[in-house]
Amino acid sequence: MKKYTVMMSLGVALMSTALHLNAQTMTGSAESGKQAYFKNGCWGCHGFVGQGGIAGPKLAPEPKPIEYIQAFVRHTKGPMPPYSEKILSNQELVDIHAYLKSIQKGPDYKSIPLLN
Repeated sequence: MKKYTVMMSLGVALMSTALHLNAQTMTGSAESGKQAYFKNGCWGCHGFVGQGGIAGPKLAPEPKPIEYIQAFVRHTKGPMPPYSEKILSNQELVDIHAYLKSIQKGPDYKSIPLLN
């Protein structure tokens, strides 16, 4: 049993390192990411600008690190289906992350006269 646990730990570590290296070597395009975000239906649950919705959590502004997003998208066990590389490439994920990072934070409600 110990041998199995060690092998599983090693596999997880290698996978994590591969995702991390892959994400670091790829650069993202916010414009391509916006297209991939809409093409793959992300907007349906996460909103048009990643603000979150009834079915999906908020993704922007200030998205989680790309390594987290890659691991989650590939291996989710929740209501969101996992997306394999055949459906959503690593480059598309990096581009979607760039798009989410490009979304500006909205104004503070205190700066909007009608809300005060």
